[in-house]
Amino acid sequence: MSDELNMPIEEQVAYTDDNIRHLSDMEHVRLRPGMYIGKLGDGTQNDDGIYVLLKEILDNSIDEFKMHAGKRIEIEVTDHKIVSVRDYGRGIPQGKLVEAVSVLNTGGKYDSKAFKKSVGLNGVGVKAVNALSSHFEASSYRDGKVRTVVFEKGNLISDTTSDAGPEETGTRILFEPDNTLFVGYSFRTAYIETMLRNYTYLNTGLTIMFNGKRILSRNGLVDLLTDNMTATTLYPIVHLKTEDIEIAFTHTDQYGEEYYSFVNGQHTTQGGTHQSAFKEHIARTIKEFYNKNHEFTDIRNGIVAAIAINVEEPVFESQTKVKLGSTAMEPGGRSLNKFVGDFIKTEVDNYLHRNTDVADAMFQKIQESEKERKAIAGVTKIARERAKKVNMHNRKLRDCRIHLNDAKGDRTDESCIFITEGDSASGSITKSRDVNTQAVFSLRGKPLNSFGLTKKVVYENEEFNLLQAALNIEDGLEGLRYNKVIVATDADVDGMHIRLLMITFFLQFFPDLIKKGHVYILQTPLFRVRNRKRLIKGYKKENDPDRKSDFVTRYCYNEEERLKAIADLGPNPEITRFKGLGEISPDEFKHFIGEDMRLERVTLSKKEAVTGLLEFYMGKNTMERQNFIIDNLVVEEDKPEEE
Repeated sequence: MSDELNMPIEEQVAYTDDNIRHLSDMEHVRLRPGMYIGKLGDGTQNDDGIYVLLKEILDNSIDEFKMHAGKRIEIEVTDHKIVSVRDYGRGIPQGKLVEAVSVLNTGGKYDSKAFKKSVGLNGVGVKAVNALSSHFEASSYRDGKVRTVVFEKGNLISDTTSDAGPEETGTRILFEPDNTLFVGYSFRTAYIETMLRNYTYLNTGLTIMFNGKRILSRNGLVDLLTDNMTATTLYPIVHLKTEDIEIAFTHTDQYGEEYYSFVNGQHTTQGGTHQSAFKEHIARTIKEFYNKNHEFTDIRNGIVAAIAINVEEPVFESQTKVKLGSTAMEPGGRSLNKFVGDFIKTEVDNYLHRNTDVADAMFQKIQESEKERKAIAGVTKIARERAKKVNMHNRKLRDCRIHLNDAKGDRTDESCIFITEGDSASGSITKSRDVNTQAVFSLRGKPLNSFGLTKKVVYENEEFNLLQAALNIEDGLEGLRYNKVIVATDADVDGMHIRLLMITFFLQFFPDLIKKGHVYILQTPLFRVRNRKRLIKGYKKENDPDRKSDFVTRYCYNEEERLKAIADLGPNPEITRFKGLGEISPDEFKHFIGEDMRLERVTLSKKEAVTGLLEFYMGKNTMERQNFIIDNLVVEEDKPEEE
């Protein structure tokens, strides 16, 4: 008999007709936003929900461009809060404007005649934006008229129609995300610009105006690679395209593989069937061209590539459309894998026959990769066996239950691993963490400076070997087990040095881990400032949300926050300077790795060429670094002695 049946009658949970509820479309979106846009967030990460809202609106405007309706999109973001998107397409049919922006499963994308190979298919996107916005306006310009509907939190407020005057046809959407859901949110210009550039790479001829700045691309995926590569190319970018597929690739002097993939203009950041097909067939075609028994890993080592395809009614693995699941180019039609394979086999093979200089440079790179792999083959085999034998859970890795590459799971994007140094720090994090999504990897002392070393060191060095195995990235990012790789070190000189050594390791051997936005630095407080409640001016016990403590506590991440806390908390507050992570109790650590966790993403831009960057900071140019430090050293003026 169940425990519930053994409960006293008064403790049983009532279950009556009143418990059965029906939610309107807008209510359902607001109650379960994760089903529609993934996570919420505040805009500090480029995959936060506010950027998904913008993308949903832009996808509709891009679909208009793809249907040869409108070559210009204008985007304005006011005060980092309010977004306006105006396209010059056909305009939403005015008779159905309200339904098109507020009723789920309603839209024009079900009609393949009106929209072919579009990314918006489910009649959900713009409705989610409406429901999750405190203010939402949709205007349709058609036939000399403009109809405008205004909503607040999904509820219709006004509906007006008037003469459009000289306005061109098209649609204008204005929305302000609801700050009760996206608490403290702010749009970041850099994230939006990256999103918009990706749209223009995929849609040559399209002009996007963003806050008055013109964004466009004339060379498609060639521009994408040129703008994103941070390593030296070994031959000019190969660029091949037909109506439904476009590829661009080259080899560089970096380790690993780097891919950018798109479907119908949608950036599939987690790849999918089209990216897997590209990887398979580019390696096979090159192998057959040289008629040598090359390993696929040697052929692809150092490759930087992009693929964009157009698919009818694509199937994605989630509403956020970051991974393609389609196996066919159209429902019941051609195999997607074969389509990609046939194109690469024909076009790449022909290109290499016509461009012998490119073929020679590629062959030299493959031979170098093969030579290095064979040189460390023995070490690699031993290292893999050692990694398997080590009981990582007890020795180095305290794993979590949910991982990024799990086939199913609602919280895979939350999965993260803290890389920390020392038993005390790793112990505090381990006791404080969420065991479902947060793993801990403990370093033993400072890691090796890997700059200038070959990949042999990854297998020879126990720390690097076990970390690589924990992340599961030996064969590329597709097997990555954690969405966030978080370097968690003390906020002192030694901690900063460990950060640099870990970033050097990733840049040297796994640069795509950083480029794809997976590496972060954990920000931990420098100070704890607290005071007894009775000493704080204006404190009222009846308004106290935490009756368990006799103190009000502030955690401060910099000197400015410390001074403000002292001013707020009254006379003679108690101030603690945290010298290391190990000094922070597990109970306190929960505040720093929970919902309010502060992370700083490690980013890499085109201007920061990896080789030069590492050479300066981690190389042997001792005098150059010394001179830089001397020239930029800031010394506080001597303060007069107090009397």
